[in-house]
Amino acid sequence: MSRRVPTRFPYGMLTDDAGASADPVLVEIVQGSLASVELEVETAIGRTSRSPMIRDAHDFRAGIHDRLLRKLTGRSYSALVHPVARDFPIEEMREGDVFFHNDVYRSEGGIGHLPDLCVTVPVFSGGRVVAFVQAFGHHDDIGGAVPGSMPSHATSVFEEGLMVPPIRLWDAGVPNRAALAIMTRNSRMPESLAADLDAECSACLMGARRLGELFERYGVDAVESCFDAILDRTTTTYRREILSQVPVGSWTWEDYAEHDGVDEPRLHTQRITLTRTAADDPDGERLVLDFDGTGPQAKGPINHCGDYSDGVFLKKWLAPILRNLAESPERMAELDVNEGVVPLIEMRFPEPGTLLTPVFPAPTNARTFVILRLLGVLAGVVAKAVDGRMPADQETIRYTGVYGEDRDGRPYLMREVLGGGSGGRYYADGEDTIHVVPDSRNLPTEFTEARFPFLVESLGLAMDSGGAGEHRGGLGYEKHIRMLKDGHFMSIADRSILACWGVRGGRAGRPFEVTIDPGGPHERQVDALADDEPVRAGEVIRIRTTGGGGWGDPLVRDPALVVRDVVWRKVSPEAALADYGVVLTGTLDDDSLGHDAGATAAERAGRTRGDEAFFDRGPGYERLSGGAASAEVDHL
Repeated sequence: MSRRVPTRFPYGMLTDDAGASADPVLVEIVQGSLASVELEVETAIGRTSRSPMIRDAHDFRAGIHDRLLRKLTGRSYSALVHPVARDFPIEEMREGDVFFHNDVYRSEGGIGHLPDLCVTVPVFSGGRVVAFVQAFGHHDDIGGAVPGSMPSHATSVFEEGLMVPPIRLWDAGVPNRAALAIMTRNSRMPESLAADLDAECSACLMGARRLGELFERYGVDAVESCFDAILDRTTTTYRREILSQVPVGSWTWEDYAEHDGVDEPRLHTQRITLTRTAADDPDGERLVLDFDGTGPQAKGPINHCGDYSDGVFLKKWLAPILRNLAESPERMAELDVNEGVVPLIEMRFPEPGTLLTPVFPAPTNARTFVILRLLGVLAGVVAKAVDGRMPADQETIRYTGVYGEDRDGRPYLMREVLGGGSGGRYYADGEDTIHVVPDSRNLPTEFTEARFPFLVESLGLAMDSGGAGEHRGGLGYEKHIRMLKDGHFMSIADRSILACWGVRGGRAGRPFEVTIDPGGPHERQVDALADDEPVRAGEVIRIRTTGGGGWGDPLVRDPALVVRDVVWRKVSPEAALADYGVVLTGTLDDDSLGHDAGATAAERAGRTRGDEAFFDRGPGYERLSGGAASAEVDHL
């Protein structure tokens, strides 16, 4: 196994004492100011952009970085400044510059697929660069083989749209009209693309002015000392409160993507060997994540370029999972993930040619199948280390949509990022219909019906979708869309065969499912990876998203909670008996529903429990594994 680091950006400090001499009051002021500026940038983008994906679904992020390219804020993840600094010397940047890129293979791991467009603005004080404001978001269309620039059957990145390496999009305040003309000409939605880019550039320039005022008010040296203090505090906190919860040792676990859009469904392995080093380790106390054993690069677009810049993007992407080790849910919510987590995590990557180390021009537009699965792999391998005190699995992002011509004959594209249920936890049930992207949301029905030729007949929770457990998995969506005009349905989704796994006796949730014309003469299932499924006017598209896995044995769940879930239509009466062993009494119709305590105890006592695996993957795993009910790594 070889550690591959194509480009190295050493982690360092701005001050000699790592911010130890910073005024603690000023540190709080600076940290609050950074969070305020980041929020102001995102608010400005949301209010001035045009596309539904940016304006309404809020599928974009902002970030603030110092001149050493370190992310200072922890509200949400962001892309990287590294590719801009690599191609444009910082000392040659000028006020009013805006840099742009979306090239996956030139982004140092910060951009996962071409529809994610990134703008970066340097912040100046005293005539030199002192920080960066950045925004990146998922845009409607950047060209390529299909509307939306996410062809599910792509075998090359050249099919996925226009690739732009880092360029100077605005030069000292003057927009590069030629570059903008090229990008909009390659888009099926040129007006939306132009408006969204203008919104992002203007918002980042505004954020740069706000940050410049902070430096002018307190001085560059004082503010940079606070930057070091903020990041050093994160490092110290995670070492004390998070690393301390993981015993010294080594554990291995793996999970899988189920299909790549090209080959027949099979197990595309993502594996992590987690090693917790001791305090006296020569390289320090840290977590080592070794991805050796990850499957080969896929023919289809599920690859992710994770190994660039020492995996620094992947470290910050995965680190929020570790917050589940905090002493309480309240403390977990207080912990930021910024560049301060980077020194505590070491990444070891396989040689080029795997799902995490793809070789250009491998396609990547559905790379969410890999990077979202890695969140679960890390949660699973940590669960093995801490006796299951981690959440069960979730899959809370997928892209669905319809496109065609509206009633006036104009082309339209509606895409939506529907969430799903989160996993049950050792202290609580999972949450219903959440989204992995902070602040993201489903599209408002009033907006979509006014703009597109369909009706949203219903939107609710998918009953029984959450995995059974002592703490039940959260529920996914069930959405019914009735087409008013012929069109095409698209989907970029995983977990349609392999369900979200349950842990420590909890059961797997229900997988993703799309049915067209349910109950009608043309009822049919749609593959989770679909570019252009025809849908006739009058037909309904039924979308059911994933439920989270359950935590703990469902036969020890409080029967009163099961009755409550049946009343709330989260669990069906049939599942109450089959999954939880609860014998119901009364009916829902007259509010008399209850349970027979004696019959329930007898029912549960009669269930035999075999030597089950620590993880439950659901029936889909057996289908793809050749008959095995569990993987070797599923046992402690």
